[in-house]
Amino acid sequence: MLDDPLEQFYPPVAAWFRDVFVEPTVVQSQAWSTIAAGKNALVVAPTGSGKTLAAFLWSLSQLTRQENAPEGKGAGTKVLYISPLKALGVDVDRNLAAPLAGIARTAAAMETHVAPVRVGVRSGDTPQSERSRLLRTPPEILITTPESLYLMLTSKAAGTLQTVDTVIVDEVHAVAGTKRGAHLALSLERLEMITRQPVQRIGLSATVNPIDTVAAFLGGDRPVTVVNPKTHKDWDVNVCSVVEDFQDPPAADEGDDPPDGQGPAEAGDAADAPDPSGVEAPSALVDEALLGPSLIGEGVSEDPGAG
Repeated sequence: MLDDPLEQFYPPVAAWFRDVFVEPTVVQSQAWSTIAAGKNALVVAPTGSGKTLAAFLWSLSQLTRQENAPEGKGAGTKVLYISPLKALGVDVDRNLAAPLAGIARTAAAMETHVAPVRVGVRSGDTPQSERSRLLRTPPEILITTPESLYLMLTSKAAGTLQTVDTVIVDEVHAVAGTKRGAHLALSLERLEMITRQPVQRIGLSATVNPIDTVAAFLGGDRPVTVVNPKTHKDWDVNVCSVVEDFQDPPAADEGDDPPDGQGPAEAGDAADAPDPSGVEAPSALVDEALLGPSLIGEGVSEDPGAG
């Protein structure tokens, strides 16, 4: 592993990252060494550890250093991000805007070329006009769902996926072992038939158990490197009270009489209390109800019209 994992990145990308984050997290350092080598990876790390950027940054480095294709059409879709949740895909689309803009500004300051990287979203909520635009000019990064990927593979949109070289499956634990997961596994195999080349698979999850089973689901018959660094959280807990009386409450005086109506109940009060219904049932009827034969199971029907 490199002493500085950022050395292998395109200079504007590495410079932007150092300027914003200073240094990578443990999971990012370990994930980049695996992803940069072209290996399939299952990245397991808690929320907030930077695993999403760990999966994307190497692709951003590769995409921003490439030359533009003729007529400004780009190089086609290279990265396919698959999320079982549409809302998560929308968040990733929004969260990618800051790194892309930051890398562009850093490159301009360094007077270095960076290729523009477009991000598109294709889901059940995508209007037809946007789908047509994605078909005409495929984005370099496409965010989608397992179901939308299946529909793309069975339509003209399949041609836009021929250039895909990286697939990122987020929240992979949510689909592994389910019908959606089986459907997704078939779609990933069909994708490689279209690309006619191996596609790097990167799975992301905060909670995976058992890890080996999920890794086998992600890679199929391909080897998958598990990136699961040990993490430690330092807890800093403070108990605050905004009311001073709660810090030093006064002791109750034993001699004080309780307010009227709030004193403890004397023995026998419950027995002497009147019936709240205001009607006292004759004791003979009570005895008959308690000692008489039960009607349960004796021909009583749940049908109010029976009998």
